[in-house]
Amino acid sequence: MLMTLRRSLLILVLACTPPGFALDRDALLDQANILLLPRERPIPQLELIDQDGQPFSTSSLQGRWHILFFGFTACPDICPTTLSDMRRLLSRLPPETREQLQVVLVSADPARDTPEQLKAYLSYYRAGFSGLTGEMEQLLRLSRALGLPFVPARETEGDYSVSHSGNLALVAPDGSLRGHIRAPLKLEGLQRMLPQILENER
Repeated sequence: MLMTLRRSLLILVLACTPPGFALDRDALLDQANILLLPRERPIPQLELIDQDGQPFSTSSLQGRWHILFFGFTACPDICPTTLSDMRRLLSRLPPETREQLQVVLVSADPARDTPEQLKAYLSYYRAGFSGLTGEMEQLLRLSRALGLPFVPARETEGDYSVSHSGNLALVAPDGSLRGHIRAPLKLEGLQRMLPQILENER
């Protein structure tokens, strides 16, 4: 009820907002490479495993903002670049914004990405990132719900790669998908817009 009231008030404020301001906001979103959805999308109840080997339900995404993306620890380029950029971004955000955010790497390569492997990989960045892995069926369902596709590897032996989206998903404290941060990441724009989004899109 409270969330519905807040969103109604936000819509009313936007309706009364001068056109120039709305255009400025759209321009800022574009500069941040952020696409906000016109309506929130629910995320199905799924069971995964976190980097500590503990069961993780998608209902645990409630309570704070999450930025999720799919990748794998053997990724040669997209994943390390994304994690390095996110670490840099978080260090630039105001403390009150940073405290509301959790970055999560979801494995697109569960055959190699054990919880132990995820934990060791993410600890390198020393930014408090979380990791998720699990059964391929559950991972594929989550990727579809978040609009972050990946193609499971046909072979899981030897040196192989996994094709996956470079975009990131924005999940609100109510556990719904609110939008995407599109690749390539634009750190200056994100630094300006993320605090506003977290404040206005609750």
